[in-house]
Order: sequence, then structure tokens, then C-alpha cells
Amino acid sequence: MTVPIGLAEQTEIAAYVDFVAGAPEPLREKLGISSRRVGDLQALVLREDPSGFFNRAGGFESVSVETLTEVCDFFRAGGLSAGAFAIAPSLLPADWATTAAQLNLTESTRFAKLACTLDTVPAAVDSDLRIARVEPEQAEQFATVMMNTFGFTTPAMIDLTASCVGRENWQQYAAWDNDELVAVGSIFVNGACADMFGGATTPAARGRGAQSALLAARLRGAREAGCRWVVAETGAEGPGEHNTSLHNMLRAGFTHLYDRVTWRWTAV
Repeated sequence: MTVPIGLAEQTEIAAYVDFVAGAPEPLREKLGISSRRVGDLQALVLREDPSGFFNRAGGFESVSVETLTEVCDFFRAGGLSAGAFAIAPSLLPADWATTAAQLNLTESTRFAKLACTLDTVPAAVDSDLRIARVEPEQAEQFATVMMNTFGFTTPAMIDLTASCVGRENWQQYAAWDNDELVAVGSIFVNGACADMFGGATTPAARGRGAQSALLAARLRGAREAGCRWVVAETGAEGPGEHNTSLHNMLRAGFTHLYDRVTWRWTAV
């Protein structure tokens, strides 16, 4: 049995909300962090994020104008001029075009949603890099590699990431080249389902199998935590495009569930 769509989507947004809103109060105030649950879904605001990446809502099991409007109002009250909705394509109602136009929602980035069933113990992947869990004393090093690789270089964002290391329901892993940390990846455990989160490899270390080795380690970690499924998200491929992360996940045993449009809300 494949993972239910609602659980897959709720696990993803739960990871984002816990990662951001679980930060210490001084960081939440400094970064303008707030979150809200609206029915089945959760919404997140990180006001001091110039990229807008973390300002999102997801976890839908159904879609209504009333719920979407409440989230748009939450984004606006949080000081945002834009936010994102992640909605599985099968959940979009027949009149979606009308609803999207009414709320000023437009198509943005497309993501591939993947899932892996943990019926057997995933095999380890040979690598010349050392793969291990991240210890609390390595939190800053882990966070610096992760956030710098993704382009989040402000000290507060690195502190936000470091604060997640060792938190309940999280497992952080890294790849080391001798004493240098060169790649990272986490899982967030949401009951029977875990979410692959924040996989990143420094440019100089790419092509050495770090991501594949970290994927295998995280799948084993999820199974040991009692999970039945693991879900993941990565950029969808357009015509003529090749996403290495997507193909690494497929080789690791993930199945492609669907491509999902990010619906961008803009204040008017």
C-alpha cells in the first residue's frame, strides 16, 4: 500500500512548521515566525526571509475557498506580500481556475512528490565519505553547510537550523571528507511517515555519492524509528531537464507519486 496523499502532504508541512516554529522564542521574534493550523492544513510565516521560501501552507485533504481565504489573511497579518500553497493535483476542485483567480493565486515552481515504502531494511551505499548522525556539538557546522548551500547565509537562519539538531522527531545526518563536513540531510518523523528534509552537498564534494549514501542512511533511520513510509520532494523535470536529486531518489527505491504545482498568493 502506498502512502495516503493526505498523510504525505501533512508530513511535509509538519516538517517545515516544526523546523521553523520550533526554534527558541528569541529567534522566532527576530525572524517574525508564526504558524497556524486551519482544519487539516498548517500555514507558516517567516517574515524575515527575503526568499519567501518558508512562507507556505500545506497538508490539504480538501480545498475550500473559506480555508484558502483564512490562510491568505494569516499571511497578510504576518506582514507578507506573498505566500505559497502546496496542494496535491488530485485535490484541486473542478472550479479551481475560478478560485485561483478570485484569490490571486498563480502557478509557480513545480515539485515532484515521491514516496518509499519501508518493507525491508534499505541497503547501505558504499562511499569514500564517512556517513554518521550529527551530534549536538556539530550543530553549527551542520547548519552552516546546509544553509550556505541553499543560499541562506544570514546568522539568524544558521542559528535557526542549528537549533533543530537533536530536537524530538528529528534525525540529522552528514557526510565527512576526513574532518570536513561536506553534505547533510535530515528526516522528520511524523508517526508512520517520515519526510526527507534539507539534503545538501557542497559544490566541491558533488559527484562522490554523498546524497545517495545519505538517502540510504536516512531510510534506515526512518525504519528504525518505526516508520512505514518516507516521502520526499524535489524539483520536477521539465522537457530537456535533468534533476540529479530526483534520479538519486528513484535509484534509492522511491516511487514518483505526482508533480505538484506551487500556487503563489500575492497580496493586492
